[in-house]
Amino acid sequence: MTTTSLPCPVAALVLAAGYSRRFGSDKRKSHWTPECSLLNASLALPRALLSEVWVVLRPDEQRSDLALPDDVHIVQDEQTIQGMGHSIAAGVLHLQQCSAAHALAIFLADMPVIQASTLHELLTEAAPGRIVLPIYEDQPGHPVIFGREFWPQLTELSGDSGARAILQRNPAAISRITVQDAGVLRDVDKPEDLPLQGLSNR
Repeated sequence: MTTTSLPCPVAALVLAAGYSRRFGSDKRKSHWTPECSLLNASLALPRALLSEVWVVLRPDEQRSDLALPDDVHIVQDEQTIQGMGHSIAAGVLHLQQCSAAHALAIFLADMPVIQASTLHELLTEAAPGRIVLPIYEDQPGHPVIFGREFWPQLTELSGDSGARAILQRNPAAISRITVQDAGVLRDVDKPEDLPLQGLSNR
């Protein structure tokens, strides 16, 4: 399945501009498998199911710095030091000008084990006036899908609280989807979370 077969065209925005301070090194380059970095592992699912994938990087970073595939689009966040909220705003500002998608799925760059069936279920619920939120064991997870009606609000974000303020502001628009997939919560926060701990750096 790709965006072309969805009732609502959805683009992906992968947030990869953070500095991994708790990890101790650049975890985006850490090995998820011997052949694949954590970032590229996290990109695999949106690349498989969506025809339009954007990645937010740090200032001056290029595709080759992270061995990114040619089919992903790059957005550079010139003020990524301000936090995740600013990275979301930078990405959405760019997409407002360059994308015809009706909704946007926001992924994190350190969550590589979300199941394809889970993303498929979330995508089928997407709509321009809806926010789709996966729930696992009563906890909200990722990706969160924002209909295009909410993109202007996303461009106003700053700080490190992500898009939580948008959810709080629009409770009636949220479609909570209960999933049987711990991958919507599981991120890589420290080297011990990697399957290949001895290969944490390229």
